[in-house]
Amino acid sequence: MSRILTVGAAQLGPIACADARPRVVTRLLELMRQAHAMGCGLVVFPELALTTFFPRWYMESEAEIDAFCEKEMPSAETRPLFDEAARLSVGFYLGYAELSLEGGRKRRFNTSILVDGAGRVVGKYRKIHLPGHAEHEPSRRFQHLEKRYFEIGDLGFGVWRAFGGIIGMCICNDRRWPETYRVMGLQGVEMVLLGYNTPVHNPPAQEHDHLGDFHNRLSMQAGAYQNGTWVVGVAKTGNEEGVPMLAQSQIIAPSGETVAMTATEADELIVARCDLDLCNSYKRTMFNFAAHRVPEAYRLICERRGAIPPD
Repeated sequence: MSRILTVGAAQLGPIACADARPRVVTRLLELMRQAHAMGCGLVVFPELALTTFFPRWYMESEAEIDAFCEKEMPSAETRPLFDEAARLSVGFYLGYAELSLEGGRKRRFNTSILVDGAGRVVGKYRKIHLPGHAEHEPSRRFQHLEKRYFEIGDLGFGVWRAFGGIIGMCICNDRRWPETYRVMGLQGVEMVLLGYNTPVHNPPAQEHDHLGDFHNRLSMQAGAYQNGTWVVGVAKTGNEEGVPMLAQSQIIAPSGETVAMTATEADELIVARCDLDLCNSYKRTMFNFAAHRVPEAYRLICERRGAIPPD
């Protein structure tokens, strides 16, 4: 017996700073309808799927920063996505910048939500591994100011029972950290959904630029195999406001094998019929955590943040 979840990875091409929400939502709706036509029950959009990747610019005006954020979800501008999801019975993952008022304090998070086929939000995740820097560095051709504009996510790496399986979420830089997948793996995750906006050029480590495609595949494939889970990684790509962005959106099986990958740097949908029961042979054998993990040997992972070489 198989549990088939047909998934669409809905890659986006560039979003210009001047692109209004309704224009972007129209693109998302077109991809959702394509996914429905191909039998998908779930479609995965990228990180910050409603705006350009605004942390590339240094801004001091709170109003200017807040204009890129969503104060409610759904809003009047994003409601068509939820309505169409319910009409088509197609769920979705959506990344966006969240503006939240909590305890009388304004907070911003790089957020994703999981929406079911009835158009209901069933899960929320706030990005934990924020890359980049917090201070203005004008010598850079473009900046990466996530640490300035967002707080570290405070919801942990949760999983949800949805779409006939156990679904987890993360965002962009999270995919490079093995702890991301392992925490979800310890909750029995069967599919990890993640969106990303990754510049091809990394100013602090230009020697890594030619390895960007490889590192993207490596991190997601390792996370899939080592935790016996499907991974769906989806990019916003192309030349966005003068900054080339990595593509390679892909759907990866629990074996670590990529079963579908985009071929362009534009709006593009790839689809795979994902058997969630394929996770079982990995979770019961090589990565049977209950039988083979030795947590007492791993305490340093939680006790120490940075590396300290021996004397």
